[in-house]
Amino acid sequence: MEKKYPIPPFTEKTAREKVQMAEDAWNSKNPEKVSKAYTIDTAWRNKSEFINGREDVVAFLTNKWQHELNYKLKKDLWAFTDNKIAVRFEYEFQNNEGQWFRAYGNENWEFDKNGLMKKRYASINYLSINPTERKL
Repeated sequence: MEKKYPIPPFTEKTAREKVQMAEDAWNSKNPEKVSKAYTIDTAWRNKSEFINGREDVVAFLTNKWQHELNYKLKKDLWAFTDNKIAVRFEYEFQNNEGQWFRAYGNENWEFDKNGLMKKRYASINYLSINPTERKL
């Protein structure tokens, strides 16, 4: 059985570790690596898009990072309980035309007993920014 440490139930320390691991993985922009943190049958809602399973995660992230260039993400722990974590995040990217954006949002995560994320619900808003307004 595959495990992704730390595993639930989470403490503040292990929840922060899990958030940092997610941030680091997403900043790698490696869809295969990122997908390994999720259950085979993971279920996502990303804005208005629904993603089901690791294969869909890889396809979604591959497409995302082909269109969100120079991507940089920062996640912060918002709250946690036994097997759930909520995060706030912001990220910046450039589109294919060179316009910069900052995205703000929240994610709610639910993990299985082996520390793999089985549910991810993300609400995200974008703001067009000038290059001089970049923070990340």
